[in-house]
Amino acid sequence: MRLALISDIHGNLPALEAVLHDIAGARVDATINLGDILSGPLWPVETAERLMALGLPTIRGNHERQVLRPLDGMGASDRYAAERIGPAHRDWLASLPATLRWADDDLLCCHGTPISDLQYFLETVTSDYGTHGSRGVRAALHAEVGERSGGVAAAVIACGHTHQPRTMQLDDGRLVVNPGSVGLPAYDDSHPHFHVAETGTPHARYAVIEKAPQGWSVQLRAVAYDWEAAARQAEANGRGDWADALRTGRVGRTERER
Repeated sequence: MRLALISDIHGNLPALEAVLHDIAGARVDATINLGDILSGPLWPVETAERLMALGLPTIRGNHERQVLRPLDGMGASDRYAAERIGPAHRDWLASLPATLRWADDDLLCCHGTPISDLQYFLETVTSDYGTHGSRGVRAALHAEVGERSGGVAAAVIACGHTHQPRTMQLDDGRLVVNPGSVGLPAYDDSHPHFHVAETGTPHARYAVIEKAPQGWSVQLRAVAYDWEAAARQAEANGRGDWADALRTGRVGRTERER
């Protein structure tokens, strides 16, 4: 069995189209979407229409919940999407499950961790941003990932949320895979402490996983696309922070400085 994992599209339609084109050449049996689909200052409606027509197996992320909330107090990225999508898009988002089992239950798909769409799985936020060059986030330890995985019985646990392409095999043999973000290669966040997550390049990211007699293998893929067009769209919508991230894969202006 050969599967593509995509996550964190964030309304970036050109990145999504490039990834879908690459997947078409990868001869996969299915493509699974791990959530955070529309939120952001790019193309939320067009992205929703494209994905609804495809009918991919899809779970919701934290931003699906947030986009469906009342506008009062909503963050800028969620608000941009929420003010533009229509009833059919909202119904689709509301119908998405939090987790998904696939491949005869060999694969568990979640957005953050199996119990939370907000918890980081393969990364740990620290309180030392700026100290000795710290970005306020580090790769999680095996013990931390094992604890966050709980007692989930699955050979592979697929997650998203942090936008960082990464894999880790636990001591019991379970494999945790984050394919990275299709649509946003860097961001800053203030929860629970200020930190910056960066891939270092502007490429769209996804993963291909394959089950063989020896076990599951993982390919983390980086796909070129017209990220300048995406950056210009972000700038046109008042989000210089997104434009910097889309062009470079690094945080320039933060959300507070946009």
